[in-house]
Amino acid sequence: MSLARPSWLSHPLLVLIGVLLIAGSLRAPITGIAPLLELIQADLSLSSTQAGLLTAMPLFIFAVVSLLAASIARKVGLSRSLFIASVLIAIGVVVRVLGGTTELFAGIGLLAIGIALGNVLLPSLVKRHFPLRIGFMTSLYVLFMGLVAAFNSAMAVPMAEWTGQSWRWSSLIVVGVMALASVAVWATQLGADRRAAQRAPAAAASSVSVWRLPLAWHITLYMGLNSVAYYMIASWLPVMLVNYGFEADHAGQIHGLMQLATAIPALLLMPVLSRLHDQRAVALAGALLQTLTFVGFLVLPSWSLLWAVLFGIGSGSVFLIALALIGVRSTSTSQAASLSGMAQCMGYLLAAFGPPAMGGLHDLFDSWGWALGLCILVSFAMSYAGWLAARPALTGKA
Repeated sequence: MSLARPSWLSHPLLVLIGVLLIAGSLRAPITGIAPLLELIQADLSLSSTQAGLLTAMPLFIFAVVSLLAASIARKVGLSRSLFIASVLIAIGVVVRVLGGTTELFAGIGLLAIGIALGNVLLPSLVKRHFPLRIGFMTSLYVLFMGLVAAFNSAMAVPMAEWTGQSWRWSSLIVVGVMALASVAVWATQLGADRRAAQRAPAAAASSVSVWRLPLAWHITLYMGLNSVAYYMIASWLPVMLVNYGFEADHAGQIHGLMQLATAIPALLLMPVLSRLHDQRAVALAGALLQTLTFVGFLVLPSWSLLWAVLFGIGSGSVFLIALALIGVRSTSTSQAASLSGMAQCMGYLLAAFGPPAMGGLHDLFDSWGWALGLCILVSFAMSYAGWLAARPALTGKA
């Protein structure tokens, strides 16, 4: 039976635009909360505990939904699942600014579900549509994700000031436009799953769960421990810097530069990542760079600007390499989705406990020494997992 000629709806450029738009919606709606937190607390009379839940709650939702995302994609379809993710993000962005505390948390809950679906399924989609450019495409969408998040965070307070100290309009301007554009593009891709199934040869279903594959666990630990380190530093860096004698606004600027630096590895690795058959050197370098920064914060805190930027580069490179490994080491788009769900589920579960552990060590010893020591241990474990994860082997044969 002859297949219909592909239309403009299946053009790779349109798919690329869809990938970038949903990638731009996966980080900014959550990281953009931090600069507006004081305005949100004042407007809604939130307690410190409630304010803390604004960042903690999404991590637990990410973990649960990440575990279910691959199954949802198998039943609904990969492109349809990303359309659903875009719709949930768009609705969540609007709902969280409509009323009081209930609407705020409901909107963030919807956002978190959509973001988790997108995070898990994008590597699988890249493998399906760009199987020969996995490293390049992953670098490109991670770069876009970081740039949008950095721009949104940097402009959050100025946009609130322009709109009369309204955190609501500030929360809508960038992420709202991005989310609506993502919905519009993915609405054109609802038939892509059928077209992909028609063109692809039938693949034998793997009888081995990714949860039973050693290499899958290595990738999971590599990505998960990076999430632990990132959220520990992202949560406590401003407080730590103020304790070291930095002014609060300077500490906030350093924190913003750290987030911006996470996008740098995508620029540096984009030309070479797809050509590397053995990624062990770059996988190890990103983790060891983080070790260096933790030692730097401990012994030379006056250079914290440098350590923060280097940490962002190290964390961003590990995140990028882990995503690329999911696509390169998996044997099918279905396995890529399952592996991505496994890695992100465990990663977010671990990450949720990282900031409380770091804060608890600081309170117990009244210094940042033991807390940074925990970060160093995490980075050493990440290095070992990365070395094993980046071996040139397929997941299904591990």
